[in-house]
Amino acid sequence: MRLPRTRPRSLAGQLFAMQVVLIAAVVAGCAVFAYVSGSAQAEETATRQVRAAAVAVADSPSVREAIRTPDPSAALQPYAEQVREDTGIAFVTIMDTERKRWTHPDASLIGESFLGHTEEALRGETFTETYTGTLGPSIRVVTPIRDGGRIVGLVSAGITVDRVSSQVREQLGALALAAGGALAAGGIGTYVINARLRRHTHGMNAAELSRLHDYHQATLHAVREGLLMLDGRRRIALINDAGRELLGLGPQAQAVGRTVDELRLPAPLTGALLASEARVDELHLTADRVLVVNTRPVVGGERRGTVVTLRDHTELQALAGELDSERGFTQALRSQAHEAANRLHTVVSLIELGRVAEAVDFATAELELAQVLTDRVVGAVEEPVLAALLLGKAAQANERGVELELAQDSLIDDGALPDAPGRRDLVTILGNLIDNAVEAASEGAEDADGKMPAQRGGAPGRARVTVTARVDGRELLLRVADTGAGIDPGAADEVFRRGWSTHGAGRGLGLALVRQAAHRNGGTVELDTGPDGGARFTVRLPLGDRTAKEVTA
Repeated sequence: MRLPRTRPRSLAGQLFAMQVVLIAAVVAGCAVFAYVSGSAQAEETATRQVRAAAVAVADSPSVREAIRTPDPSAALQPYAEQVREDTGIAFVTIMDTERKRWTHPDASLIGESFLGHTEEALRGETFTETYTGTLGPSIRVVTPIRDGGRIVGLVSAGITVDRVSSQVREQLGALALAAGGALAAGGIGTYVINARLRRHTHGMNAAELSRLHDYHQATLHAVREGLLMLDGRRRIALINDAGRELLGLGPQAQAVGRTVDELRLPAPLTGALLASEARVDELHLTADRVLVVNTRPVVGGERRGTVVTLRDHTELQALAGELDSERGFTQALRSQAHEAANRLHTVVSLIELGRVAEAVDFATAELELAQVLTDRVVGAVEEPVLAALLLGKAAQANERGVELELAQDSLIDDGALPDAPGRRDLVTILGNLIDNAVEAASEGAEDADGKMPAQRGGAPGRARVTVTARVDGRELLLRVADTGAGIDPGAADEVFRRGWSTHGAGRGLGLALVRQAAHRNGGTVELDTGPDGGARFTVRLPLGDRTAKEVTA
């Protein structure tokens, strides 16, 4: 038969057992010490008591006078019994120098020889001994009786060992009662403390707690998501390596114990971390990253803190932007294919009608319009990523009735851009600026009369977005201007804040990403009014020394 495997005792149980044994050992040790010291003290007290009684009897003048009488027992026996009763000792025996008793608690033993030693007393000394006499084992003191310098008798006073032991037993009973009370109180206190400890450790033993700690540390440093735990006072109680990286804290920076306000994070992110309610998949921007934040309060009868998870959404957001651009480009290509089919049908119809010259003119005119922009972009911007982006955005703008043109001073040679800034950041910056400019230009393209508004300096005509891209010394300059309504100068500081938009809720992320990408590459973003009255954004990104040398050469 296989016995069931017992679970190891919990840490609280082990501590309780250890503390009970310790308290029992301490109480038992104190009891033994008290018993030994009490026995010695009782014996010493009894010795002093009988010694004082014997010396007092020996020094009594009435005793010396009674010894001189023919019958000393007649006077000494009542006196000795009175002293015995008053002092509470076992016996007071007065004898002559030949050890013949004159007094004894048992009157029938008067006249017989004293049982015990008397040699030292006969030499004039007072001594103490434990001896078994007629009353049993006793602690006795023998002292001489002097009369004019001559020893005329002896006095022996004693107390039985049983009486001393009974006194010790009485003390020991009280001590045992106190020891039992101390053990019970210690056991109850230990049980209460360990019950609380058991609740806090969830009944786990030391090995389980150690294993849980090891797994906790391994998991904490293994997860790639940022993990942040705040206590009830909004101080950082725990943060893993990914959390330090996502919040821009160095690996050596002291983070634990600091409040969230001391981290100097953007105000919306700080507000999310300090919120008392749970937050689910909220998007927040730091100086360099796009973070998805989830928070959940830890509640157990009272607020104990907050658990925060952080996910890096920067790459995903950039990829989502690129995907949106590709989708827009695809839709533009579909529209272009549809338009090309219509134009092809027009050319075929002209040929069928015998108007060949007009068909040739129509076809070459449409081809020239498309080729001019392609040649202009490819000739000025030899960086393939930027060239492809500009061509795709031009097609999208054309579908919305907006003309996208490249400024005459735009020039980026192939290979002029080093590894920094990254191509993806360039797509994020230029793509978002062009999208916003196209949207603004298309919305302000026509007023109620079908003409361009000129009240802000704009010139009548087709909606237009002008893009400038060139290497300017040690910097890459990207500038996007539109013919839209422009931006109120009072809102210039707010346009880069996440959530700012003139198109309602759910918008306002593009410009925040532009500023973040520029900051990540050490650049700047400026906003002013363009020559056509619309908004003009200028981004300057520093280039490496290699590019600067090539441009100088």
